Formats: sequence, structure tokens, C-alpha cells
Amino acid sequence: MSLYHEAAQFLRPTSAQTGSLQSRIFSSTSLKNAPKQVFALVIEVSKWSEVLSEVVENSRLLQHERKLSPSLAILLVHDLLLSHSGIAAPLHHPLREAVTRHRARLSAELTRARLRRGFQSCDALRAHLGGESLNKGKFQPTNPLALSSPQHWPHPRWVRVNTLLTSLDEQLQSTFADYQRIDTLRDLLRKRTNAEEKVLYIDRHIPNLIALAPQADLVDTVAYRNGLIILQDKASCFPACLLNPSLEEGPCLDACAAPGNKTTHLAAIIQNSNTSGKRGKIWACERDFSRSETLRRMVAIAGADQLVAIKAGQDFLSLDPSKPPWNQVAFLLLDPSCSGSGIVGRDNIEVITLPRDESGTPAPSKKRKRKRDATNVPATSIGEQHSPSPQRESKVATRLTALAAFQSKLLKHAFAFPRASKIAYSTCSIHAEENELVVAEVLESIAAQQGQWRLLRRHEQVAEMRDWHIRGNPDYFFQAMTGKPLDLKENADACLRCEKGTEDGTQGFFVAAFVKSTDANGTINARDETKGALISLKHIGGDEETDDEEWEGLSETY
Repeated sequence: MSLYHEAAQFLRPTSAQTGSLQSRIFSSTSLKNAPKQVFALVIEVSKWSEVLSEVVENSRLLQHERKLSPSLAILLVHDLLLSHSGIAAPLHHPLREAVTRHRARLSAELTRARLRRGFQSCDALRAHLGGESLNKGKFQPTNPLALSSPQHWPHPRWVRVNTLLTSLDEQLQSTFADYQRIDTLRDLLRKRTNAEEKVLYIDRHIPNLIALAPQADLVDTVAYRNGLIILQDKASCFPACLLNPSLEEGPCLDACAAPGNKTTHLAAIIQNSNTSGKRGKIWACERDFSRSETLRRMVAIAGADQLVAIKAGQDFLSLDPSKPPWNQVAFLLLDPSCSGSGIVGRDNIEVITLPRDESGTPAPSKKRKRKRDATNVPATSIGEQHSPSPQRESKVATRLTALAAFQSKLLKHAFAFPRASKIAYSTCSIHAEENELVVAEVLESIAAQQGQWRLLRRHEQVAEMRDWHIRGNPDYFFQAMTGKPLDLKENADACLRCEKGTEDGTQGFFVAAFVKSTDANGTINARDETKGALISLKHIGGDEETDDEEWEGLSETY
């Protein structure tokens, strides 16, 4: 039963909770079960949590079985009613028996919950929730028109071939030798593959990037364990590709480097473009020491340790751009902490409903039963039960404002590096507050004026990025900036966006690049930055570090 007890702790909120669910599970040192197994169970139960909480409450399971906590209850009920392998516990274990003796009542309540939602079968409800099918490995849309709706597109398994150690051709002839090549990503995502069928698509935007079927598992392959292939979302490859550094101009600086996928991608791009024989240099800053260790391992296994110099525990904001070696930096990659709202699966992970506990357990200071009162409802873990309340919306808005202020501060600090010629800024957020509005704000800042910084225009971008079809939203630039409409639209067109849940197969993402202007004809209308102090990251509520991906080591997948 340890699996359920360990999973339950990640369904319960704590005041000290930081980092994404994935990072918390895979970095835990107290787990007896494989982190991969715990993570899979929590993710699957989170998708069903609203339905399961309804089942538990209406069956009054917690009132009949006082040894069960709300989180344990939904975990056990899930595996009893929805898992093809059932509850992973001995037949006569007390907690197993506490659930199985109510099987008939629980099953009836699940049927009622399904019918209330208008689904004729459990498989139809499962497909709607995005849960793992009992017919594992097959993609089955809920209706013939399902694929016309973005939220029904599955997310592929993206694999970047690490050209520091191998080549795309070598991997196609070895690791992927028995894979069938599909002509378009759309065809791969529409194809109903089982777990044994192997198909791949070679991406047309990012060199050396491969898409596999969503259920593809490569963690046991020699190529993965030896760093020849790296699991990295397509959108996460955009920043290094857009930065496209030139070795001749000077070294690079990755300001917020952990876990290291973008850092090693940047190293591969530099090596591939190096025709001079000179050794490139990437400074990789990571202020958190534990994340610095993850970065170090990632860089080493990817074979990038000859190019990357890790500055463990180094806060980017504390660097003095006027002093060596920072005064020689030519390119900066800035992927700061953000809301993470674009991460695939983030919606399901963060909104977990737990059943109300009305079991009659004594309150800490009074020997009487709890009253059923709307003001005393222990509701949720990691999110809200129902639609966001005005208070929650206000809290989200406050957090976005704080994050945007921090992101703006980082960008303005990057503008101060005297030899910098290009800066790539990215987030795994879908919110304009962290994207277009941050870009608009810094473009009109004194820092941008003094350094003559502007956006890298679309026609100036490398072909792979220039051809990307989703660009920034011009409405936000009209809202936040002064200037000619044509110029503002050009700024929006310089930004790239990715949307999750579409046939593009990406997570939600934003990226833009800044360059020093060589054709400035007028004075930038700069804001007075002395008004209002910028907030430090440590004062921002929620997770302090939110990445578009987490690296879980060499033996686990996500």
C-alpha cells in the first residue's frame, strides 16, 4: 500500500510546496516506489478527481470508513473502478477491504456521475477527461469531428537528436531503424497506433527533431541513457534556434539554465555552425544549488561539458555586466521563471478536487463532530474545486503582475551587457502579461533606449523561425505602446507563439529576440523606471522555479 500513501502526499497541499509536481516527485528522496510509477498514478487520478470526489461523497465512503483520508479514498477508488490491474495491494489488506466492500455502491455512483455528464460509456468519459484508456496505446477520438477541436489533439513525444554526440542519420539507422516514417505530424497524431507500432515524423522547423507517438517510451534505450537523444518539447527548442549565435562574435550566457535542455541545444547549435576550429563558450547560471546539480548532470551526459561552464548558485541579477568575463558576452538566452500555464498537462495537474471529509473526526480542540458549513469546506489540493472565484482570479492577476515585473527586470539587466548583440526571451506561458506586455514594456524603457535595443524582425530571423505561422498578438502592443500602427504590428510579427493541444503538437510557449538597432532614426519614448520598485522573485507567490520541462535523470520519463 505504500504506493497509495506516497501518491496521496502529492495530492495534499502544503505551505512549503515549491516547484512543479513533476519536479517534487522525481526529486523526492523518501519514495520507496519508482518516481515514474507515483507520478503516473497522481496524473491519472488528477484527471478523474472531480468525478471520483463526487463518487466518494455521494457513497458516503469517508463516513463509513474513517481510516481513509480524502486523498487515499480517490486513489483507491480510481484503481478499484477504473484501473485494468485493480488495487495494487494484498487481497486482505485493511485499506483495500475498506474500499472493496463498498464496490457496488461506488460503481453505482460512478454510473450516475457519468450519466449526469451525458456520456453513454466509461470509455467516452475517459476520452473526454484525457485519461489512460483501458485499451492502452490507442488514440480514439470521442466522435468523428473530435480532431477539428484543438483540445482533442494528443501531444507527441518529441525527441531531439543530440548532435554533440551523434547525428540524425546515425539515429535513424540505429535507435529508430525499425520505425515507419510518417509524412506529416498531423498524420502521425491521427494514426491509431498501439504500443508496439513504431512511427516517427521528422520535424520541418527544428533541425534534428523527431516526433513519436504519444505513448512512445525511450528511457530504456541505449541512446537515451548515453545522451544521444534528449526528450525536449518542440517549442522548447525555439529559443536557441532563434538566438542562433555566431561563435566569432563572442560567448553566450544562459541566464536561467536548469535543467539544461536549452543549454545543451545551444551548445549543439554552436558546434554545428563552428567552421573556425575555435572552441565556443557558454556560461550557464543557475542560482539554486540543487538545480545546478541537475544542470551539471544534464550537461555532462549530453557531452556539452567542454563548451558549457556552469556557475552554480549564481543569480543572474547579481552579475556585473561591466566586469570580465561578462563584459565579453555577445548572446544571452533568457528563459525565466513563469506561470507555466502553457505546459501540457499543467491544467490537469494543478486542479485536483478532493472529496469533503465529513467523517465526524474530532476537531483538534473540541470533542464534537464538525458541522457541515459552507465556510468550513476542506476543498482542494493544488487548485479550486469549481470555477475560479473572484478572490482566486485576483490572486492569479497579482502573481502575473509580480512575475512580469521580475521578467522585465531580468531583460533590462540583460540590456546592460556592453557587448551583447542578441537576446532571446522565452516563457512557457500563454498569458500576455508575461509575453507581449513584457516585451512592449521593456522596448519603451530607458534601458532599451540607452542600448538602442529593438526586436529581431521576422524577415531577419533564421528560416525555421521566420516560417513559423503563429505570431504575437498586435492588440497587446497597441494597448501598451505608443508609435505608428505599422511599427507596432511589426513588433507583434517579430514574436513567436505556440499553442498547446493543437495539430502543431507543441506546448504553450512564447519567444522573442532583441537586437541592437543599427538604423535608429528617432528617440524612443522611454518610461521612467524609477517609479515603483521591481519585485524580487522570492516575494512572488507560488512556485519559485517553473520550467517548460523538468529533467528527471536517465532512467525515468515524464
